[in-house]
Amino acid sequence: MSVKSALIKKLSQQLANMPEKDIILGIKQLLTLMSQTLINGERIEIRNFGTFSLHYHPARNAHNPKTGIKLLTKPSYSVYFKPSKRLRQQINQKTANLA
Repeated sequence: MSVKSALIKKLSQQLANMPEKDIILGIKQLLTLMSQTLINGERIEIRNFGTFSLHYHPARNAHNPKTGIKLLTKPSYSVYFKPSKRLRQQINQKTANLA
């Protein structure tokens, strides 16, 4: 698993001439911009990586399995990521020996 701090560390090692504070600021700004784009209902496409978009989930009838009480869920959105064809191919090539 890779977390933001690990990403910052890797970038700092690869970009030794760039101050770590600038890398941190750049990553924060990128994530803020991506979040804001999705909040505005827009799609994010990163060539050769994938696409981020929102998927709508309408209200539906449900029940609490413990109590049996019926309820209506609220409509909601979730973030959906669709990897590019190239990324899927690269992953499949690298992980072919793991299965």
